Amino acid sequence: MSTSPFTVAPEVPAAQQEDRAVAILSYITIIGFIVAIILHSSKKTALGAFHLRQVLGFILIGFGAGIALGITVFILAFIPVIGPMLGMLLWATLWIGGFVLVVMGLIAAIQGKQTPVPLIGEPIQKWFANVFN
Repeated sequence: MSTSPFTVAPEVPAAQQEDRAVAILSYITIIGFIVAIILHSSKKTALGAFHLRQVLGFILIGFGAGIALGITVFILAFIPVIGPMLGMLLWATLWIGGFVLVVMGLIAAIQGKQTPVPLIGEPIQKWFANVFN
């Protein structure tokens, strides 16, 4: 008897694949988010609703953080030399942090899990508990 170093993943039912498709699409650009909402409206699932709420929270928090950071960077621009550099560092931190959170959410969606992202995932689920149900 020989054993293979590779294991074959069990077949995923078509219904679960559709649930995952909504979850995954929601993370792929704003157009993917809109398409995911349309797909979810015809067949509502817990996985799809969870990830749609996560992405809605990302969008709204990102928009708000971008405005707040824009004002902060404008004010920092008046500080010679260090102000613009600090502003660039803040923007880079926001973009990289947001990207990491989106990738973490996307990985959870691909795995079919309802895992909230660190820091903002749990509050997002509470704030938007009645959205996409």
